[in-house]
Amino acid sequence: MITVSEHALERAGQRLVVSEAGGGARSWTVDGVELLASFPNGTRDAAFAGKPLVPWPNRLRDGRYTFEGRDHRIPITEPETRTALHGLTLTSQWRASQTSPSAITLTHQLRDREGYPFALDLAVGYELEAGGIVVTLHATNAGAGRAPVGAGLHPYVRVGGDVTLQVAARTRVPVDDRLLPTGPPAAVSTTDLDFRTPRRLGEQRLDTCFGDLERGPEGMASVTLTDGARRIVVWMDDAFHFVQVYTADGAIAVEPMTCAPDAFNTGDGLLVLEPGASFTGRCGLSASGYP
Repeated sequence: MITVSEHALERAGQRLVVSEAGGGARSWTVDGVELLASFPNGTRDAAFAGKPLVPWPNRLRDGRYTFEGRDHRIPITEPETRTALHGLTLTSQWRASQTSPSAITLTHQLRDREGYPFALDLAVGYELEAGGIVVTLHATNAGAGRAPVGAGLHPYVRVGGDVTLQVAARTRVPVDDRLLPTGPPAAVSTTDLDFRTPRRLGEQRLDTCFGDLERGPEGMASVTLTDGARRIVVWMDDAFHFVQVYTADGAIAVEPMTCAPDAFNTGDGLLVLEPGASFTGRCGLSASGYP
């Protein structure tokens, strides 16, 4: 086990631990109750819990894509699906600058990686507010040419054993056995993937990308998990067009994403940044009913 640098934020009974390894949130407690699928400092987390996903979230088919007439090939990182998974910064070192006891920004310069010959200046900011965590993802094209970009966040949340789920989404992305898109979005209405009205999750297993998100004031969309009086909400602004929900053992991953799986090939939600241009997206988690 190798100890990595990490930083603790505190506010109003909350404690958030952020790691420089991958730039992710490793632990979030409210009045001593752990709300994330945490893991010890320095251990390898195979699920990439809490980490930012750039320059793409989810899966890239065969690790290959074509951009502006040039073919690119990225190493396969998920052999069972023959895909490149969750971008290029999961194990990268991020540099942290803590601006207050309850806020921190981590930065990373992504440069000329195999299959991604582009330059991005990346930043992820974490801030504890009275009700939870605000995460700000930022990317600037620091190169001389245009760059394809996607982004996401990968929190695994713990609520309880009898979860009621609400996903404010009208469609899903249909996928094959490699979890890659097979066609246009499909309506969730009249299917067992319609969670617009809260309902008990029970034994249902999900690994689903939802789209066409219903939005409230200021363009915010959300996923809500409840267990009795306990509630966790994962929210995202209109920079995030999709959300992946994955039921793991003992936790549920709720992943805001700017684009759909394999967007480097399908173009579904893909951002193309001009030289010097930037992207910013905000998402976060709130909790109530704890302890």
